[in-house]
Amino acid sequence: MENELRIFSGSSSKEFAQKICDYIGVEMGRSDVITFTEGNTFVRIGETVRDKDVYLVQTMGMKPNSEFTEILFWMDAFKRASASSVTLIMPYFSYAKGDKKDEPRVSIRARVCAECIELAGADRVVTMDLHSPQIQGFFKKPVDHLFGLPVLCEYIRSMHIDNCVIVSPDAGYAKEARKFSSHLGMPTVIGDKMRSPHDEQAEILELIGNVEGKNAIIVDDFSISGGTLIEMAGHLKERGARRIIACLSHILLNDKGVRRIEDSIIEKVISTDTVNNPYIKNSSKIEIVSVAPLFAESILRIHGRESVSPLFEELPERVIRASIADK
Repeated sequence: MENELRIFSGSSSKEFAQKICDYIGVEMGRSDVITFTEGNTFVRIGETVRDKDVYLVQTMGMKPNSEFTEILFWMDAFKRASASSVTLIMPYFSYAKGDKKDEPRVSIRARVCAECIELAGADRVVTMDLHSPQIQGFFKKPVDHLFGLPVLCEYIRSMHIDNCVIVSPDAGYAKEARKFSSHLGMPTVIGDKMRSPHDEQAEILELIGNVEGKNAIIVDDFSISGGTLIEMAGHLKERGARRIIACLSHILLNDKGVRRIEDSIIEKVISTDTVNNPYIKNSSKIEIVSVAPLFAESILRIHGRESVSPLFEELPERVIRASIADK
């Protein structure tokens, strides 16, 4: 397997890719990324990949434009180097937020990105917790859509918090929130949220469900400013909630957002390492759980021509142990 499977990392996912390699037991492929002074990006493969199955690990998170461009260059480079297949391991797909034409004269950005990634040479894509599951349909090539929920739920369970409710910040995420509830055996509370166009701020209008005297776990796919989480926490506190914890699939908080979380009544924010976020490094409230073992397991299954779908529901014990080993 080692002679056929090669794992490489783009500039945005070095640590994540190394965790994948450590789990599988292979060395990371040699490569270089250079950004010239005028902004141009140059990528170079440092070893032969002829007839190899290549897996490129590159998230699209804090700098989505440059990270997306780099993905295209890597796809082209591997194909021109005669790789047998190229699979893009994209833990977070930032442009998944642009999944529809919801106003006149706008681009469906997720579809444009999907088409470009395929045209550049990707044979398969592995990602996690897309903003909208239907985005898989924007790709013509196979997409493995992994879920961070089993890993996050295991970590929540390890905290041994009783009398909890799962809180969705809006009706749009209620279906996913109910999956958390089902997994953990907790009731669901739903917020009624209204967002002004493009300003990354939202207003919580109402709560559906009882939180008085309960510990609340707010779940969402991502947060940029922390505004929704903090406002929801305030409403929960007003309704009598005790401890308030947030749980995110991807953590995109900027510097200001991290400071707001630190100053808020939110006790802890739990998220995954799909995005290498420099702003959270010194936060006392943010806990990161690794999903690199989950992606590593999917790579092993893809390379071994096995089904990935069992990972959608229940994770092998070795994945859970590796994910929360440091917690």
